[in-house]
Amino acid sequence: MSKPAFDEYAEKYDAWFLENRAILESEVLLLRRFLHNPGDTVSVGCGTGLFELILREEHGINIRYGVEPSDDMRGVAVKRGLMVESGSAEALPYLDGNFDTALLNGIPGYVADLERAFAEAYRVLKPGGSIVVADVPAESSFGLLYQFAATKGSWDDPALQGLAPALPYPVELAAAARWRTTAEKAELLQRVGFTGLEYAQTLTVHARFANDAVEQPVDGFDSGDYVAIRARKV
Repeated sequence: MSKPAFDEYAEKYDAWFLENRAILESEVLLLRRFLHNPGDTVSVGCGTGLFELILREEHGINIRYGVEPSDDMRGVAVKRGLMVESGSAEALPYLDGNFDTALLNGIPGYVADLERAFAEAYRVLKPGGSIVVADVPAESSFGLLYQFAATKGSWDDPALQGLAPALPYPVELAAAARWRTTAEKAELLQRVGFTGLEYAQTLTVHARFANDAVEQPVDGFDSGDYVAIRARKV
C-alpha cells in the first residue's frame, strides 16, 4: 500500500466515509458476510481502523491486528484499539502461519505488487485459513468514474457534472490508485495458491444514488461497485 497516497489524508478519508454513511454500512455488511468466526485476523492496510471499529462494536467481529504503512492512519487505528504494525502488504511483519484470516479491504488498488501481497497473505495464514479481498472493481461504475475523475484532476470538471455522487471520494486518492478488475484479482489469488473462490457484492445502484440507502450484500460480482472475494489456503 502506498504510504504517500494516505499520509496526509487520515482525516479526509474518515470524513468521506462518515459523510457517506449508507455506503460505509453497505461495505461493512459485505465484509461481515465473509467474516463469520474469522479467528485470529490481520487487517492488511487497515487505514484508520474505521471498518474494524464498526465490525467490533456493531457486529461482534473482533479484528485485533493490523498492518499500515501510513503513520497518520496507523496512529488513528491504534487509538481505535488495533495492534498495528508499520509495514506494507508486500512484506508483512509476521511469521509463517500466524493467522486464520487475512483481510485486505479497499487496498488492492494501492498495492504496487498485488501478487506479492497475496503471496504474503498466503504465507502468514494457517493451513485452511482464508483471505478476504474487497475493493472497487475497475470495471464497475465507481471504478470507471474514479478513473475518469483522475484524468480530469477534479470533481468540478464540467464533464463530471451530474455524474458524481453528492460527496465524492477525494480525487487525490482516486488518482493514486491503480484500479484492477475482479478477474485480475481472482487470477492473482489462484496464482499464489488460493482455492475455492467465493464472491459477494454490494453498491448495485448507480454511483450517484449509492448513498441513498444501505444495501444487503448479494452473491456474485457482475453488478456491484464493491466486490469481495473469499478464498482459502489449502
